[in-house]
Amino acid sequence: MNSLAARPWYREPWPWILAAGPFIVIVAGIYTAWLAVSSNDGLVTDDYYRKGLAANQTIAQSERAVKSGLGAGVRISMETFSVRLQAADPGFTMPSTLFLTISHPTRAGLDQSRVLLRNGDTYSGEVRLPAAGHWLVLVEDEGRTWRLMGNVILPANGETIIGNAGPIPAPADIRN
Repeated sequence: MNSLAARPWYREPWPWILAAGPFIVIVAGIYTAWLAVSSNDGLVTDDYYRKGLAANQTIAQSERAVKSGLGAGVRISMETFSVRLQAADPGFTMPSTLFLTISHPTRAGLDQSRVLLRNGDTYSGEVRLPAAGHWLVLVEDEGRTWRLMGNVILPANGETIIGNAGPIPAPADIRN
């Protein structure tokens, strides 16, 4: 008599070893589906349709900044964000405050909005950013009639110019 032939199939190791692979794949697929449903990727905005409809308004704001010849020198140091604003249009009046939006291209949780107050030739305010990375900077006036948008890569040495392609003179150059 053969004792192996008398054993039922579920007491053999090979059927369980062969079934383990598909079982692990099914469990991993269910876990991946749970992660996809329960987590927020932060890349897609909730009101994408409304933002798409406002694209013409955004373009008009950028065109107003171009017509006025607006340019900004952006400087980020430790926890302070400062902006020097200049306009080629002599009739342009400098606003008392600027609205600043700093956004990370892929991590919505790091985005920040601040109000920068005018102090002499510059506008400044507190911002807390990580030490390194690529950031999108949006500067707007109080009435949101114009906007300047640019990129800042941290750590940045000195000023980053956004807007007008012409050089923005330093405060010492303006007085001379």
